[in-house]
Amino acid sequence: MTTIANYTVTGMTCGHCASSVREEVGKIDGITAIDVDVPSGRLTITSTAPLVDAAVIDAVDEAGYTAAPAQVRP
Repeated sequence: MTTIANYTVTGMTCGHCASSVREEVGKIDGITAIDVDVPSGRLTITSTAPLVDAAVIDAVDEAGYTAAPAQVRP
């Protein structure tokens, strides 16, 4: 089963920031795709395993940024 999750990341300002986030988040088991949009601060992760928000938030923190689950809009 594929899981897609969105997060808001604060503190990113450039492509290097996005690369750092991708590198740390990519260490989480089951991740198959990572999309980081610096201008919007959006992180979208696709995984074959269930995603644990705390693991994603910790990985983004390790990269030097702050993440939170994105609010889903109706």
